Formats: sequence, C-alpha cells, structure tokens
Amino acid sequence: MSVVVVGAGLAGIACAAELVAAGVDVRVLDRADHVGGRMATRIVDGRAVDTGAAYFTVRDPGFAEVVARWRTAGLARPWTPELAVLSGDGPGRSPGPMRWSAPQGLRSLVEHLACGLPVQLGRNVRRVGPGPTVDGRPAGTVVLAMPDPQAVRILDPGLAAHAAAAGRRWRPVLAVAAGFATRSWEPLPAAFVNGHPVLSMVADDGARRGDAAPVLVAHTTSAMARAHDADPDAAIPEVLAAVSELLAVHDEPVWTRVYRWRYAAPESDRDEPFLLGDDGVALAGDGWGSSRIETAWRSGTLLGRELARRHAAT
Repeated sequence: MSVVVVGAGLAGIACAAELVAAGVDVRVLDRADHVGGRMATRIVDGRAVDTGAAYFTVRDPGFAEVVARWRTAGLARPWTPELAVLSGDGPGRSPGPMRWSAPQGLRSLVEHLACGLPVQLGRNVRRVGPGPTVDGRPAGTVVLAMPDPQAVRILDPGLAAHAAAAGRRWRPVLAVAAGFATRSWEPLPAAFVNGHPVLSMVADDGARRGDAAPVLVAHTTSAMARAHDADPDAAIPEVLAAVSELLAVHDEPVWTRVYRWRYAAPESDRDEPFLLGDDGVALAGDGWGSSRIETAWRSGTLLGRELARRHAAT
C-alpha cells in the first residue's frame, strides 16, 4: 500500500523523493498552497523575502551533493562564514561554518527538490488513526513531517507517534520584514542578538539575496512572540524601535510585514533522526536531531530510505 506524507516542507519532500526513486507509491499532502514549510519565502514589493529560516549550513556529505545541484542550478550561494553578535557588551563576531542562502528565496530549494513528485496542496489532513488511516482512508505508512505540536493535533492518542510528540515544547518567533528607501546601516550579513528583550536575530535580506535591496528581517525572542501571539502586527513598532537602537537605522520603512511562527524550533534536541512505529505511523523533520535545515533533509531522507528498504524486503 502507498505511503502518505503529511507536510511538504523539506523533510517531507526529501522523504518522498527517496520513495519515488525507489519505486514506492507515495503521496504528499499539505494544507498550504505551496511547498516549503518554514523555509518560507514571500513576494513583497516585487521581490522574494525569506520570512522563515534565515540560512542553512552544510555538514552531511549527502546534503552537500544536493546543495551542489542547487548551486549549479543557480538556486543556492555561499553567503557568509561569520555573523555579527550584538549584545550589551558591544558588537562581536560569531565565526562558524559557511552560511548559505538562496537568491530566489529558501522556498525555491524545496520547490526544486519537489519537481515531479506527487504533491497535493490545499489538502488539510484532520486525523491520522490506527491502521493507519488518513481521514478514514487506509494507507500503508503515514509520515508526519511537521513540528510535534501540529502532529499531536491530528494523531490518534493511541498511536506511538502521539506519545513521542506530546508535551514537547517549541519556541515561537515573529519575523518582521521591513523595506526601506535606501540602505542606511553599516554592511551586515546578519547578527545574533544576545540578551535583548525584543530581538534574537537581524538579517540583511539584500545581502543574503545578493541584490543589495534595502530590506531587513528581524526575528523576535520567544517571549516577545508569545506576548503578541493574538495580534502580531502590534509587535511591529517595538521591533522597529529595537532595530533602530541596534543598527542605528533612523529612516521610516516604506513597508513592513509580520509573520507568526508558533513552532519555529524545538526547545531541545533528539538523538534519533526519525520515529517509525510498528503501527505504521512515522515522524520526521528538523525536530529529529538538532534543529537545522540540514537536519530536516537528513531526517526525511533517512526515513525515506528505511521505508524503501522495508518495501523492497516485502
């Protein structure tokens, strides 16, 4: 019987790609009108703005091969090996692995990987039950590629996946994008903001996109996101004031947008790359490992390979 993947973010698409390559019947369902999940890109004022994940890193050799294909296609580019650090102790630097970005937005990477896959968008799955079943229809295996709190809402309480996902806390974030008439701040790829009550990160979207557009995207602290969960727009003035304070940006933005991510990242890591229960329901995503884009790809890919192996053995 077929595999049903619920969630068309990177983990779900990576899982489906492995299954299709192995000749396994698979369907991907997602309630949104596009793939990508938290690798979110919106078109604002005629250009792409990354409003979810800020960048990605590359450590896994298999993921490096995928990134090389994205780079050849002009979809991914090395961005910066070092981010700034802003704190009460003054500015600093955070060296580390190369951070990669996407000229057309991070969502374009998932769209490239999803090309040719059987993806059904606008499909809101309401219940995954024993059997397993998806909204009452039987399936061979059901993969939930999404944050744990979203999985819990649709999982039957008797399933092993429900027990594995229940009670796990995730951090919320508000992403505020602001477009200006000109670039009035010092060159800055992105900065971690430490110990600030409002902001946790600021990214120069023109720098990571490579077009030098005067656009900043600020990510709030979890406390700020929780305080403004019911009315995210109300957070915009405080976020802009914090950006002005930290980057000396005194111009008024031409436009602003705010995006709410209730489940931006888990508060703790897992050792396992995925969950595959004996009841035929599996969990995958960036919550399985340390929360990174690369983790989402690895989780979905390894789960897809394991399902393909079991399919071949039957």
